Amino acid sequence: MNTEIRGTAHFIQQENARLQKENERLQQEVVRMRLILRNLGNLNQMAMSIHPETDIVMLLDQILQSALTSIQAEDGSLLLVDEETQELSFVVVHGAVRTKLVGHRIPLGVGIAGWVAQHAESVMVPNVQTDPRFSPTIDQAFKFKTRSLLCVPIVFTGRVLGVIQALNKANYKEFNNADLLLLNVIAQLAAAAIARAESVLLGEES
Repeated sequence: MNTEIRGTAHFIQQENARLQKENERLQQEVVRMRLILRNLGNLNQMAMSIHPETDIVMLLDQILQSALTSIQAEDGSLLLVDEETQELSFVVVHGAVRTKLVGHRIPLGVGIAGWVAQHAESVMVPNVQTDPRFSPTIDQAFKFKTRSLLCVPIVFTGRVLGVIQALNKANYKEFNNADLLLLNVIAQLAAAAIARAESVLLGEES
């Protein structure tokens, strides 16, 4: 009987410790989500108050930074469609090749980003080496190693304006559907900012 009691007590102690750790994890997640929502709220206000003097590239840089921080991605980029040349241009980049990659261009349809821009569909790729859409050209040119990625289109009223890429989740973790959903929300924010900036430049907004 004493052995059974000791075994039960040990189990209860282990379970209590597990529940405490789980509770701490959930509390940390709640704090993280509150920070994300507050940050997105601030960015949304900035996007809706764009005026002719607004530095739209700086705003897009802040949106990208918010996206990568929110889903704990190590690197990422925001590319815009050049409709005249049918190319994607790296407008803002975060991570190891930030200073080298800005301004680089890739044709629409090339690589996963090009595919997303053409099809206006989001993708989550746990291992890019197994995806036939992946092009190693940029990795090779800039001595970078893409392991996994999320890529979502920036779409406004049916028009694809660009894409947002998030690469390599921190600590070699895997991206999940919640990350993809959040990145899509942030892409919508970017789309609204870009569309408003275009309207301001064209004089359609005061």
